[in-house]
Amino acid sequence: MNQAITSQALVFHKPLKPHAETTRWTVEQVAELFALPFNDLLFRAQTVHREHFDPSKVQLSTLLSIKTGGCPEDCGYCPQSVRYDTGVTSQDLMPLDEVMAAARAAKEAGASRFCMGAAWRGPKQRDLDEVKAMIAGVKSLGLQTCATLGMLKEGMAGELKEAGLDYYNHNLDTAPEKYDDIIGTRGYDDRLDTLRQVRESGMNVCCGGIVGMGESREERAGLINQLANLDPQPESVPINNLVKVEGTPLADVEGIDWSEFVRTIAVARITMPRSFVRLSAGRQQMPEAVQALCFLAGANSIFYGDKLLTTGNPEVTRDRALFDKLDLQAL
Repeated sequence: MNQAITSQALVFHKPLKPHAETTRWTVEQVAELFALPFNDLLFRAQTVHREHFDPSKVQLSTLLSIKTGGCPEDCGYCPQSVRYDTGVTSQDLMPLDEVMAAARAAKEAGASRFCMGAAWRGPKQRDLDEVKAMIAGVKSLGLQTCATLGMLKEGMAGELKEAGLDYYNHNLDTAPEKYDDIIGTRGYDDRLDTLRQVRESGMNVCCGGIVGMGESREERAGLINQLANLDPQPESVPINNLVKVEGTPLADVEGIDWSEFVRTIAVARITMPRSFVRLSAGRQQMPEAVQALCFLAGANSIFYGDKLLTTGNPEVTRDRALFDKLDLQAL
């Protein structure tokens, strides 16, 4: 019996496989996954997860806002938009030494990836030169590097790659049919074009979305469909549960039930089996039991630290305690 258990464990703990040809999903197929009985969906997601990852390992990323507020975009969820009165004060780009201090602290706390976010529509060249110095500095600490800087002009992705950037984050946010209800200053094709540039540069793609913005389940299926049909699929897929901020257009939108959020994680795992699925914004409001279900559903990456750009995140000590309870280990 012990031999059988050992053999099964080996099957379920295979290392990450190389990218195979991307499976094409239809919205109808993704919607069928959402409609599965809850326990059946989680079982299927956990089975897929174990085929590609060690289920006890979770990747830890820390996110730092290197340039806060004053963004000209009108994203309905974002407290950093200059169009909304949310109490967020516009700040200039952080000095290099402050970024390096934050990166060292993140590494000491156990993070393996350091993400830098700037509230821009897109960086100007002088901004990019400063960010490249930050990337090189963080990379020198032995951390993986990630940045989200908005839309990129031709050639910028290559410069970031050369500076040492490992991942570029640019989310699709929501389904194409819901997109215009959320954002009016940047088109869906603009997002796809930036993702194209990132992929062509040779960088890894970090691309996900936000749920709980008043979308239907079919529209959530539409978002997952778009992400799963990127070819190749994103290496990292952050799934955010909307953090409602007073002053934004979505401050009073009806959110989604915790079970629907867990379903979204599970469907992302099934449709993107080789991607890291990140449990992102909204964790501070999420009970430990719901987070545990998200890990069971295939989430294997989290943002780790006290703040996500301008909104709260579970404290490091709380995350460590949760990992101990669930027998999870940091990658």
